[in-house]
Amino acid sequence: MLNPDLVVTAARLRDGRVVDVHTAGGRVTALAPAGELPPPTGVPVVDAAGGLVTEPFVDGHLHLDKVRTLPWIGDAALQAYTAGGMAESAASIDLASAVKDRYSVEALLPGVREALELGVTHGVLHVQAFADVDTAAGLAGVQAVLTAREEFRDRVDVSVVAFPQDGLLRDPGAAELVEQAMALGADVVGGIPWIEDGEDDQAAHVEWACALAARLGTRVAMLTDDAPDPSYATTTMLVHAMDRHGLRGRGVACHARAIGHYDTARQDAFLALAREVGLGLVSDPHTGSVALPVERALAAGVAVGLGQDDIEDAYYPFGRHNLLEVAFLAAHLLDMRSAPQLETLVDLVTTSAARVLGLTDHGLRVGGPADLLVHDAERTVDLLARHAAPRVVVRGGRVLLGG
Repeated sequence: MLNPDLVVTAARLRDGRVVDVHTAGGRVTALAPAGELPPPTGVPVVDAAGGLVTEPFVDGHLHLDKVRTLPWIGDAALQAYTAGGMAESAASIDLASAVKDRYSVEALLPGVREALELGVTHGVLHVQAFADVDTAAGLAGVQAVLTAREEFRDRVDVSVVAFPQDGLLRDPGAAELVEQAMALGADVVGGIPWIEDGEDDQAAHVEWACALAARLGTRVAMLTDDAPDPSYATTTMLVHAMDRHGLRGRGVACHARAIGHYDTARQDAFLALAREVGLGLVSDPHTGSVALPVERALAAGVAVGLGQDDIEDAYYPFGRHNLLEVAFLAAHLLDMRSAPQLETLVDLVTTSAARVLGLTDHGLRVGGPADLLVHDAERTVDLLARHAAPRVVVRGGRVLLGG
């Protein structure tokens, strides 16, 4: 029999039950009515005092190598990204590339470490981290993120995306660098096809990335259609390429904002295809004025999450790596403020976000991992309204923060 790790007493689950959470061997062994099973002698006890206890948060989209780089470049790229309803978002990428002159592992590591520390403070224990790999940045960004991934291995699961920020056809040599990044230890093949010049190049970008992911046996994650222009269709290209290359259930599209400008019939057709192929979507409504139709996607059976996206870089001047803050902002930006919608918002940074990333071992349940957050708030509305850091962060039955 496993030795008990920890007991969390008087834990309020989101379904309203108040239970004691017993853990052993890094797993949840019981969710017993409060007081029914006394804690074993000598086992550490955390008193939730009726506060909500949830799964840890999952960030499906963070440009980890770019954290705190806004002062390096100034405001030009940010102005372009936010101007005219994001009509100039493609131009902002070219402006932002100027910051790469200052890229080195040593220069980037402090920001990378800070973001992961902030995440732990706010209960973010799973991160899909995009790291630029291009001829301007070389491999410095991915090397910095890989270094931090090892440093934080016992606290945070970091899935590193080798991300060709400036495109593949637009940036000759980037494809080879992506392959080198994967050989160094990156986990996911990245892409940003929508910035390529024309549909043929966009399709070639998607095809190359999916073929590489299939050959390496990895997942694929792309930034698609990040503009309010219904002519963009790289998210659909990604779904078809995933299907051709045997990547069903192994792909993520971030942003996909153009889908919000499709007509209803076209949206429905795309969402049905995404559900069938298992494409997950990540929305970042706080970093731009346009968003994909989150609730329609969920209703269609598509896995959707929210992401931090950026922390004080060329695309967003704020950010604390606090996904409750992101969900709070999304409540307003996506017009999701009824009680059921508030529950959905929490799903978008916990269980639904885990589905997006293919995290099958996630969720507060008997037999699940002893990874949990103890909050002071007793109601979901207060959890979101206050978006405070959890009082206690537990991973594998071990208290990381609080107590």
